[in-house]
Amino acid sequence: MSDFFSQVYEVVKLIPQGRVTSYGAIAAYLGSPGAARMVGWGMNASHHGPGFIPAHRVVNRNGLLTGKHHFDSPNTMRELLENEGLLFDEDCQIINFQERFWDPAKEL
Repeated sequence: MSDFFSQVYEVVKLIPQGRVTSYGAIAAYLGSPGAARMVGWGMNASHHGPGFIPAHRVVNRNGLLTGKHHFDSPNTMRELLENEGLLFDEDCQIINFQERFWDPAKEL
């Protein structure tokens, strides 16, 4: 499992500033399309590892900040993304999600 997490972290480190991807897109890129939840577990654990992993750039397939409760405060994830130029609607969904979406299968 830690090898899988290491692979996840390497992909997440490549997400450009101002862009986001989904748990499922990372899982599919790594050849495990049914492992989106495992990617989420990796993101939850990423705060305890060495080095910076931009976990705030990984959202659910609809552009919702489902991992926000695993940051220091529930607003941290949104604030980090807003600092990168992303905008949100009242439901905390990324506006123009498809335009901001980074698909590792297409981009790498």
